[in-house]
Amino acid sequence: MKYRRFSRKDFRVSVIGLGTWQFGGEWGQDYTQKEVDSIFDCCRETGINLIDTAECYGDGVSERLVGQAVARDREKWFLATKFGHHYNGLFQRDQLWSADDVRKQLEQSLKNLQTDYIDLYQFHSGNDEAFANDELWTMLSKQVDVGKIRQIGISLSSNAGVRDYQAVRVAGVGADAVQVVYSRLDRGAEEVVFPHCLQDGLGVLARVPLASGFLTGKYAPGVTFPEGDYRASLGQEKLDAMAEETARIKETEVPPGTPMAAWALAWCLKNEAVACVIPGARNVDQLKANAAAAEMAEDTHPLAMNG
Repeated sequence: MKYRRFSRKDFRVSVIGLGTWQFGGEWGQDYTQKEVDSIFDCCRETGINLIDTAECYGDGVSERLVGQAVARDREKWFLATKFGHHYNGLFQRDQLWSADDVRKQLEQSLKNLQTDYIDLYQFHSGNDEAFANDELWTMLSKQVDVGKIRQIGISLSSNAGVRDYQAVRVAGVGADAVQVVYSRLDRGAEEVVFPHCLQDGLGVLARVPLASGFLTGKYAPGVTFPEGDYRASLGQEKLDAMAEETARIKETEVPPGTPMAAWALAWCLKNEAVACVIPGARNVDQLKANAAAAEMAEDTHPLAMNG
């Protein structure tokens, strides 16, 4: 594994992280603690230390599974979770953004994760009205002061207008990090988000780095997804365009013999703003495949740290 400096506070994070929405049970699989523990044992073996979760992933289910999995060596992990969305059924969320609501969510997340502190507490893809709340940021700043939060982050919506508005104001609300959609198929973050992150020394987490599975190379034009899968809502024209572009990239950019998924993760890590990519992993084999992409990360990257 390779590691990079994360934000102005110089935390050391693995270039490959683990996204854990899948543990919440909304993607067709209910996980046992034993299954999650085996994935985290593989994280230990491969050197992955950054874990991204959220209180709304299955009404705290993901957080609780993560918390139990890291309880014996909590200090070795960089735990990132989120606030603002509260689980209200399969892919349904209540929006709770007041300072009081978020304070309650923080306490619940600390309990779920079996920890006294959260390494990165992230505003979870809220709209501009929720973002423009001085009382919220004042409350969170106080939680940093008392040690319950080590850093505040903004998980930006993929909506361009919200993303741009919030990206230029991240440092102004006391945040140290940004999470954003970024992949070879979605390079929008390069236009506004990354320049501001570099200017302000913000940590960057790249989510959906495999473009919802398309950059594994396994989907061809004509692919369909079942009702309830968010990819189905993109429409067939968009899905076909993504599959066609992926095929072109595989033919013209991916070196022969290189697994496309590993290449796609390493491609994100070439950007000087990106500290870590956070693909999900349904099982140990997928986690090992993701971790292998670290070998392709550049030792000369400006955020590189000794392993």
